[in-house]
Amino acid sequence: MRYRSADTRRQTTDDDSIALTAYLAPLALLPDGWAKRVRIDVDADGTIAGVWPGGETSGAEALAGPVLPGMPNLHSHAFQRAMAGLAERAGGGDDFWGWRQVMYRFLERLGPDEVEAVAAQLYIEMLKSGYTAVAEFHYLHHAPDGRPYADPAELSRRVIAAAGRVGIGLTHLPVLYARGGFDDAPLTEGQRRFTGDPERLLALVQALAADHADDPNLRFGVAPHSLRAVAPDMLAALVAGAHGADPMAPIHIHIAEQTREVEDCVARTGARPVEWLLSEAPVDGRWCLIHATHLNPVETVALAASDAVAGLCPTTEANLGDGLFPLADYLAVGGKLGIGSDSHISVSPIEELRWLDYGQRLTRRRRAIAANETSPSPGERLFRLALDGGAQATGRPIGRIESGCRADLLVLDADGPTLAGRPTDRLLDALIFAGNANPVRDVMVGGGWRVREGRHPAEQAVFDDYRRALATLTA
Repeated sequence: MRYRSADTRRQTTDDDSIALTAYLAPLALLPDGWAKRVRIDVDADGTIAGVWPGGETSGAEALAGPVLPGMPNLHSHAFQRAMAGLAERAGGGDDFWGWRQVMYRFLERLGPDEVEAVAAQLYIEMLKSGYTAVAEFHYLHHAPDGRPYADPAELSRRVIAAAGRVGIGLTHLPVLYARGGFDDAPLTEGQRRFTGDPERLLALVQALAADHADDPNLRFGVAPHSLRAVAPDMLAALVAGAHGADPMAPIHIHIAEQTREVEDCVARTGARPVEWLLSEAPVDGRWCLIHATHLNPVETVALAASDAVAGLCPTTEANLGDGLFPLADYLAVGGKLGIGSDSHISVSPIEELRWLDYGQRLTRRRRAIAANETSPSPGERLFRLALDGGAQATGRPIGRIESGCRADLLVLDADGPTLAGRPTDRLLDALIFAGNANPVRDVMVGGGWRVREGRHPAEQAVFDDYRRALATLTA
């Protein structure tokens, strides 16, 4: 690939010419550090074609503040946005398992129109807060009475439509949910909307992937829900089928979220969940282990060595009383991680990263847990870890401002109270650990502006649809 000059608007290859759009960031977070006056060239497909620190300004749109890569959200159950705050009353088992029963009751009224409306509202909120891509862990497949829709992919298509409407990048992960526990119990009435088998799920994924093969903002993978919900033979069949169709297909799984889950796994298999998975499944960099909250020291080292990503959702894990991930020990052995908003009681990457560190500070009674000698800024280290882990877990070329990556960019308001007057090497610490105002000004996904000056162009229409959906769900 050749460039005529640093200020050209055209990029010349050996066989064609492609129009570029140029942007000039006063400050940008690049893979090797902060840089000033960075020109970013984006091709017509929405991919970064060149990055030029100290680049020419001619023909470039000046951006209004410091620029960061957009944050991937590696774990979402979109429909749960509509029930956030409705499961906080005491009584009925004040733990994850009691919360789950409230969620099952909520699902009894959720139809296709509501699924799409809630997802669109959520995805706009994500964009405005700085998430530019989401991995949707989608286990809602059937009608409320458990019968399949005429199109088995109906609800997946509604999620995909919502993402397309608002312009967020999407890794769609249809979920296999096949049993009610480690004892092979049948699914309960509350779980009848989830039921499936590997063959039908793989057919669903293949149909969706074929229909959207030309969309660079979409990626597909699969998600065995958990070891309690998927028997070993089904897990093996699902993983083999997914990787046979797409050798790099992302695989996400809930793992070791609750102590009861760990105890049940040990009672049935003789091993802890992460221990069992790492010994019995081909876990590698294509995998994301969601929550992985309850690790012993051996599992912590083994998970880091596997190259898989630990998918952490600190606000949801706190809300459900799950426990705390062993962050310091995991980082000490080079583990990879990313963040997700999961149940969406918070839709803020800043809050996820803040509480990821704060939980450790409270238990260890010291500060800056994520910092080390080579990365003295805990904010910058956490932000970069979440970018890299999120990009890996979503299976998409995102999370970095460099050639070949998607042009997913955040423009911050450097004049707001959170960032005003902060030196460059303190910006990410201020972003994560200081203030509650959202400092995200503009958001680009795949080369297209989705949010400008804090507003999404479709937010009022989407919110109107969301309110109508809520009226149906809470009647």
